[in-house]
Amino acid sequence: MPERASSMRDVARMAGVSLQTVSRVANGEPHVADAKRERVLAAMQDLEYRPNSAARAMRRGAYRSVGVVYHSLHSVGTHRSLEVISERAISHGYGTTIMPVAAASGRAASSAFTRLGEMAVDAVIVIFPSPFGLDATLEIPTTVPLVVLGPPQGGGSSSVGFDQDGGAVQTIEHLLELGHPTIHHIAGPADSFSASARTGAWRRLLAAQDRRVPDYGHGDWSAESGYLLARRMLETETPSALFIANDQMALGAYRALAEVGLRVPDDVSVIGFDDVDEAAMYPPPLTTVAQDWEGLGRESLRVALSMTRGGEPQDICLPLRLIERDSTAPYRGERAALR
Repeated sequence: MPERASSMRDVARMAGVSLQTVSRVANGEPHVADAKRERVLAAMQDLEYRPNSAARAMRRGAYRSVGVVYHSLHSVGTHRSLEVISERAISHGYGTTIMPVAAASGRAASSAFTRLGEMAVDAVIVIFPSPFGLDATLEIPTTVPLVVLGPPQGGGSSSVGFDQDGGAVQTIEHLLELGHPTIHHIAGPADSFSASARTGAWRRLLAAQDRRVPDYGHGDWSAESGYLLARRMLETETPSALFIANDQMALGAYRALAEVGLRVPDDVSVIGFDDVDEAAMYPPPLTTVAQDWEGLGRESLRVALSMTRGGEPQDICLPLRLIERDSTAPYRGERAALR
């Protein structure tokens, strides 16, 4: 151990950065280059340095801070959930330390857990689009409560997620009740647990009713990918009903259908997933499944704070709701194949 308590100046000298950079890292501020942050954290560890605020927190037995690990803010769900977590944390007297990672992988998550532990947080919430728990490189922390927004991970962690399967079942049953002989599908990314659950429910329900399960492709959640996959589908057949894994890809499909002279819902019923703010403004307004992202954020923080007080891990599945608008209609018989 050092003969005297290390100072911020010692950390700055060892890491080769400014005092301001050390301060930003110590306070969990996001605007620090990854390479510099790593050097500062390594220096803090080597020098056994603790910021004064952390030392005070250690005497209290709590840091009053929640860490959030996320992969991308491009996702509507990630952005909304993160906002609610941060706002609700403040109302409970907690700060939020945000830790973006470059890849949605077990290794990246494990590294983020280590960094957050060095920054002194009471609990960690993870928002990833991929099933990173299936990655053997994931190391679930044992020293801090962990809540995953997604399917259960085990290992003493908690999870809060949506009933993706149940939401997809509602869409398929809705279209079948309208008399459509089968339902075509545009799926989300193959490595997304939510997309996989939606596709799995679609396949299972069609097969259970002896309906044809059409070929499908994987998009990347963007309107462009929905457009391209719909155009590819329309080269060989004309669906009467189309279940699309999110609303943005449904918007792209709208354009593809319009370009070949097909009308929604007169010729093709279209149903999406997410209920983004713009869905009610689509021409026509989109039938979709609503996900309560704000509720997801509130519940994940509630579980995290419960665990900091000694509460048991929980696995919570929130229900989804079908929103019927104008993009779906009863089946009107066979349509002529596209030429």
